[in-house]
Amino acid sequence: MTFASLGLIDPLLRTLEALAYHEPTPVQKQAIPAVLAGRDLMAAAQTGTGKTAGFALPILHRLTMAGTVAPQSVRCLVLVPTRELAEQVYDSFRTYGRNVPLRYFVAYGGVPIEPQVNKLRKGLDVLVATPGRLLDLLRQEAIRFESLQTLVLDEADRMLDLGFSHDLDLLFMAMPKPRQTLLFSATFSDAIRSMAKGLLNNPVEIQVSPRNTATKTVKQWLIPTDKKRKPELFLHLMKKLRWGQVLVFVKTRKGVEQLVQMLLEEGITADAIHGDKPQPARLRALDRFKTAQVQVLVATDVAARGLDIEALPQVVNFDLPTVAEDYVHRIGRTGRAGATGEAVSLVCADEVGLLAAIEKLTGQVIPREEEPGFEADHRVPATGGASAAKPATAAGKKKRPFTGPPGGKAALAAGGGQRPAAPAAARKPSSPSGGPKAGSKAGPKAGPVGTAVPRGAIIVAGGRGAKSLARSAGKAAAGGAGGGQRKARTGGRGPAR
Repeated sequence: MTFASLGLIDPLLRTLEALAYHEPTPVQKQAIPAVLAGRDLMAAAQTGTGKTAGFALPILHRLTMAGTVAPQSVRCLVLVPTRELAEQVYDSFRTYGRNVPLRYFVAYGGVPIEPQVNKLRKGLDVLVATPGRLLDLLRQEAIRFESLQTLVLDEADRMLDLGFSHDLDLLFMAMPKPRQTLLFSATFSDAIRSMAKGLLNNPVEIQVSPRNTATKTVKQWLIPTDKKRKPELFLHLMKKLRWGQVLVFVKTRKGVEQLVQMLLEEGITADAIHGDKPQPARLRALDRFKTAQVQVLVATDVAARGLDIEALPQVVNFDLPTVAEDYVHRIGRTGRAGATGEAVSLVCADEVGLLAAIEKLTGQVIPREEEPGFEADHRVPATGGASAAKPATAAGKKKRPFTGPPGGKAALAAGGGQRPAAPAAARKPSSPSGGPKAGSKAGPKAGPVGTAVPRGAIIVAGGRGAKSLARSAGKAAAGGAGGGQRKARTGGRGPAR
């Protein structure tokens, strides 16, 4: 199948030929005809499989063929969760649409809003935006949705993870109901599917790969270690495996800065991306990494989606993500477009719950490899597979033999709750002193002979156990030998010390 056979207009086909796009990917084969036909769409595909072209190309086709844009209006709106993804999708629209007469722009927070307001005055054919900044523009009456034809939610699950649910609800209420709505993502949670039911009208559903799985071209493995050894282990792996460019994911912004500082002190070029950095600094760090000016880019999960780096060989999970789905997106930064890549995770005992959630989501047990010299003092327990301990089942438990009188438990109950004395040969040996065996519990376990004990009653036995008595006697003897002793307690609990 070719792009021409999908019915795209000639200006787009010329662009694709110049970009050396010869054959559509599986998601593009299914999505492009559906979008061209005006259908709503819900598409799940692994990251790096061409989803952006899957919706951008047919949208550009439809916008070129019909209609014009009014002032302060937008004909196509693409909502994305992060600034980095907004820039990437915006660049894709500009690249694919360079031979068609359409206007595009991008809007997100962290930068002044005035240039975005000014750009909207003449109207836009395509606006790529994050929900928070789009809501700001709407409240300032800088944008109108009367002319909106197509709404795209890219990585909608991540938008919910980042807390955009309320903003999305407000935006949906402001948009016209008769519209085309497209949902594209690598993963779809039950919450997203529930939201889709209220947004989409008889959608075409596409799933070109197993749900919540990573591309098979990425080799995954993990190294168990202690948390405090992770920085040292990371440096060791860089030197031992001779890594080139590495994208490293760290859980916190503070952790990102600490790792970058350590790398710089070791003479390794590194830069950072996280939410506290101004957007120009984030874009500059990304550009330096893409152009190989820095060897290591350390990031929080703001870079887990929308970071498209050609032929990135290595992703390292310095910390596991708190949201299991983000693991799929993190390692999807490598192994893109059929290329091979590696993703290694440094896992400590505190993260075993996160690891189990990832393996449950992806349906696979990540192979473990011990690194000599960095073995974990605090063992990372097995999370699944054949090595995991199997819980005991009712069928697998051995029942203790009943040692009561003939007639079973009914006869025992009739006898007043007392078991008859066991034969001498069957009795457990007593202690050499003739008293109870050390470690046994002294005191009656039932009421007086002939008194039935109500089922479920709590029996409080008087006296003290042999083990406790022996311990007290030993202390008293030791105290006497040392010239002083504590008063032995004869019952109950003494005053708190």
